[in-house]
Amino acid sequence: MGKIVITGMGAITPVGIGVDNFYNSLIEGKSGIDKIQSFDTSELAVQIAGEVKDFNPADYLPKDVVRKTDAFMQYAYIAAEEALKQSELEIEPARTGIIMGTAMSGISTIAFTQEALTGASHKKVGPRFIPKILGNIAAANIAIAHNIQGPSFTVSTACSSGGDAIYQASMLLKAGKADVMLAVGAESAHCPIFIYSLANAKALSRNNDNPQKASRPFDEARDGFVIGEGGGALVLETEEHAKARGAKILGELIACGNTSDAYHVTAPHPEGKGAIACMRQALEEGGLKPEDIGYINAHGTSTPKGDEVETHAVMEVFKDKTPLVSSTKGSTGHMMGAGGITEVISCIKAIETGILPPTINLDNPIPDCDIDFIANEARKADIKYAMSNAFGFGGQNSSVIVGKYEG
Repeated sequence: MGKIVITGMGAITPVGIGVDNFYNSLIEGKSGIDKIQSFDTSELAVQIAGEVKDFNPADYLPKDVVRKTDAFMQYAYIAAEEALKQSELEIEPARTGIIMGTAMSGISTIAFTQEALTGASHKKVGPRFIPKILGNIAAANIAIAHNIQGPSFTVSTACSSGGDAIYQASMLLKAGKADVMLAVGAESAHCPIFIYSLANAKALSRNNDNPQKASRPFDEARDGFVIGEGGGALVLETEEHAKARGAKILGELIACGNTSDAYHVTAPHPEGKGAIACMRQALEEGGLKPEDIGYINAHGTSTPKGDEVETHAVMEVFKDKTPLVSSTKGSTGHMMGAGGITEVISCIKAIETGILPPTINLDNPIPDCDIDFIANEARKADIKYAMSNAFGFGGQNSSVIVGKYEG
């Protein structure tokens, strides 16, 4: 099987809409985390999140699509539009497919619809409720808009959903089921029921008074993650197909890994066994040595246990030749299914620009650790390969390696 290449990218995030805005904000060390504006949080213990700013869906989407979609679907649609436009792809319907990744699907629509229904009449439940909450309808709307008739799957593997969407898309390309695959990840889970549950599990930062400093990956003062939202998309093609149509190739998808901890439904394996196996699996598939990786965009959610376990796992895999590492969740918050795509985009941009995004809010790194987490300021580095890690509830582990394209 020949190479799989990337010809289009799209992103909508708390620090910017569009890939260039997103990446420039990361490089500048901006934070997209603030007080939640989309609903009243006065009675909640956690009142902060990474929301997409200055967003009016009608500025990006047809009116009928706005009416019939949840926010996570809108983010998926907008990211896909940007990626497809950049790729300049003329879609061959039967040979083009979509893999959608989302952890929570339409949970916000479910929550707010139930709230409206409680003590009210059935008229509060609109006829579009069901298609607005189903994860696969995000892909369906994109397919309808572009007449994409090839393979279509929706992946829901918690916070590794975006990375796993890329993996499944690559497997379909390698199997000859399509020539082009659109890998999309999107999430918008900002609603009280979601926040209550995670807050009661002590998973979220409660730094309501200083939201832009709340997400602190790999810092000793970290006290939980911050919920983010957004969408990301990649156009993946076989090299043969991309070259035949004269596409501009942005990078190469080198390899992917996927493993399960088989340990606990929410906690990572204390020794990081699944994460270690996942990174090693991706390296082996790509025919790479640990020292070939120049940069890792870490899962790095800012939770006390998760960051510690990931640090141990990276040190175990890379030994004394640990690459530069950063977590962009300090800027965006934890975008869940969307993050698995946007963080791979960060890796592609890092390779392209030679500028690696920083881990913001990192003042006192985890002790007894030799990893350079690119604290607070972007770093110039000429790298050829980068890895993106995404780990989720259920012990889900995803590692994606991308590289500089050499045709």
